[in-house]
Amino acid sequence: MKFGIFYALSVPKPWDRESERRVFQNALEQVELADQLGFDQVWAMEHHFLEEYSHCSAPEIFLTACAMRTQHIRIGHGVMLVLPPLNHPIRCAERAASLDIVSGGRLELGTGCSTTWTELGGFGVDPDVIKEMWDEAVHAIPRMWLQDEFSWTGKYFRCPPRNVIPKPYQRPHPPIWVAVSGPQTAIQAGERGLGCLGVSMSTPQEQEEQVKHYHHILRTACNPVGEFVNAQVNALNWLYCDENADEAARWGKKLLYTFNYLASQFVAIKQVYPTRSDSTPGPICSLRRESTSEGSDARITAELAIGDPAQVITAMKRWESTGVDRVCFLLNANEAIPQAKVLNSLRTFATYVMPEFKHATSHPHPSSPPAARQEATAAPQ
Repeated sequence: MKFGIFYALSVPKPWDRESERRVFQNALEQVELADQLGFDQVWAMEHHFLEEYSHCSAPEIFLTACAMRTQHIRIGHGVMLVLPPLNHPIRCAERAASLDIVSGGRLELGTGCSTTWTELGGFGVDPDVIKEMWDEAVHAIPRMWLQDEFSWTGKYFRCPPRNVIPKPYQRPHPPIWVAVSGPQTAIQAGERGLGCLGVSMSTPQEQEEQVKHYHHILRTACNPVGEFVNAQVNALNWLYCDENADEAARWGKKLLYTFNYLASQFVAIKQVYPTRSDSTPGPICSLRRESTSEGSDARITAELAIGDPAQVITAMKRWESTGVDRVCFLLNANEAIPQAKVLNSLRTFATYVMPEFKHATSHPHPSSPPAARQEATAAPQ
């Protein structure tokens, strides 16, 4: 099992001229250290209008800065909201290919919709059709990368014959993922040969069942949208590791509860719109309900990367047993933890925890499938 980091770029009020810059610069410093320590992926999610919770409305800019400061870590654009009213699929393909080029072929493309009415309503998107829009986009984007003459006549966008440039540096193309917040999305990922990018917190038991269903669908009902299957599963977690268990619990709980508070502020789709789509109330909702319930301290120790190294190793071994390929961590929320402590947490985790997993078996890296790049021959829709 491997480890990555995940960013929403939350910015606490009151704001001044330097507020957002401080958050971005702290995150970039963390990414640079994570690259040196051996974390293998960094992800940045796309959100709009979600004050304090996420000021990451142009993650491709942040991720380009990450690429320029690092050498090895994979650059996870996740998730890119590939709905035409938010991001035209052609622009998604162009931006992703450009990021793959400047990063030297390190891009991982995460795709998704949105779970908030704040965002969808702001762009005038009908929540009933977001899954259809997403499905059309994820079928089209790989063709744009593979075909020198791409054309498309779909329900939500059209394109006459054009060469969508540039093409990605990776061959045949970067690995493609979808944001997974529940069992139904995991099935949709398996049907399309997409990696499962966990964006909500589940229990290890729930994750284990989800992984089993995902791999069953990959074996029995997969029709890949791209040139290869990205059969990876990432789980989301929180990280605060300290040699002193009490200190770890103190700051880890502050991280967790601060994020829970922020996540409760935005308006989920189903709170205001009786949609048919499979949108969930948003990330972390189940953990938010349970975080102040009886036994929550025991759950934090058993399931989250919060504690001293021994506690975190035990928790991560439990996640490894679920079959996930990687755990990605949120490191801070609203700058609740001082930067020096975040960096120390990363170093402590890398020093004491990561060596316990370095011999674990993982899937071959999906960016180098055995087949060479071939031109797509399927007729456009």
